[in-house]
Amino acid sequence: MNAPRESSRRFQCFGANAEVIVGGRSPAGTAAELAVLLAQGRLRSFHGRLTRFDPHSELSLLNDDPQLEVYASRLLRTLAQAVVDAGERSGGLVDATLLDDLERAGYRSTRAGIAGLAMTDVAAAGHAPRPARPRPDGAWRRIVVNERSRTITRPPGLRIDSGGLGKGMAADLVANTLSAHPVYAVDCGGDVRVGGSAGVARPVLVDDPFGGAPLHELRIVDGAVATSGISRRSWRDASGAVAHHLLDPSTGRPAWTGVVQATALAPTALEAEVLAKTALLSGPERGRELLRHGGVLVLADGAVEVVEAARGADVALA
Repeated sequence: MNAPRESSRRFQCFGANAEVIVGGRSPAGTAAELAVLLAQGRLRSFHGRLTRFDPHSELSLLNDDPQLEVYASRLLRTLAQAVVDAGERSGGLVDATLLDDLERAGYRSTRAGIAGLAMTDVAAAGHAPRPARPRPDGAWRRIVVNERSRTITRPPGLRIDSGGLGKGMAADLVANTLSAHPVYAVDCGGDVRVGGSAGVARPVLVDDPFGGAPLHELRIVDGAVATSGISRRSWRDASGAVAHHLLDPSTGRPAWTGVVQATALAPTALEAEVLAKTALLSGPERGRELLRHGGVLVLADGAVEVVEAARGADVALA
């Protein structure tokens, strides 16, 4: 089947490049051009409500609220539940309650528009590789979302970082509004959701973090892909040491696991985001096992490993 004519928009959102592509009309008659504009507006709204860099955002107000139980919007409740689910699915490695540690590492303000260090500099930082480990008392375990009362309960002072979970969640929420169109793709800074009623395959390239040509091409009919890496948000701290935003929960410091980039396929962008981060934080051996829907690992020495999907994977590939 031939792909319908597409409309697209690229824009800045979630501190990165975002893109929405829609092809064809929905059964309700919504044109692709209008669907793209509406999707762009939704993503920008999600960003404004979930950013930690605006003291007046919904997320910042939750983080600063001194009450144990806080009334919260559906969007904020969805994020809080995603934090709990990510902690459970990753065995505590994907911990979105490490905001205090992240700020101590040097990530206090937005890095939108600020280039990270070259991957060659990051990879040469000289840290011995070690798989990250969870905190036995991970604070994400103390978050409770109550849909009946529309509240979030957590110890006052516990703060959530939306980060990659927010991007994956936003891509899924917007994709759900586009599912009736023949084709669509939603890219939130590398968290990509693809689908549509026409069943058309879309190529998604896996970039080389060392700056070379794309490493691999994925052709997705219905599913999602996310990439997590340590170079894009990297910097030198006050001592001149290399730091980045993916923390080892057990130390609260940047993780050095031998994997510098992980790309994961999954049915949803949120699940792909969690799998990619878990694979990177787990190190090469465990990382390969975790990419059950398929993916790509890039190691600190530049080696590239393409992981094939296990039998029964739930992502439709061409």
